[in-house]
Amino acid sequence: MTDLRREFEQAAEDIQRLGVRPDNDTLLKLYALYKQGSEGDVRSSQPGFFDFVGTAKYEAWGQLRGTSKEEAMRRYIDLVRDLLDA
Repeated sequence: MTDLRREFEQAAEDIQRLGVRPDNDTLLKLYALYKQGSEGDVRSSQPGFFDFVGTAKYEAWGQLRGTSKEEAMRRYIDLVRDLLDA
């Protein structure tokens, strides 16, 4: 396992101990960066029209299309660190 992968997984664990729930935009960024870092580009079909949360997540992840897994992992780690330091 690479150092970047270890840091990414550690950041995913660390975010669970965040004292204050981030706003919805930040939660979407975290979700999208995590999914891009762990799975790469979104490949599933878009959720149904009335699945507002699923659609928001799908679109946030889709905006990262073409971003490498490594770059997404770095950005996720940086965002988690910023949130923990705030």
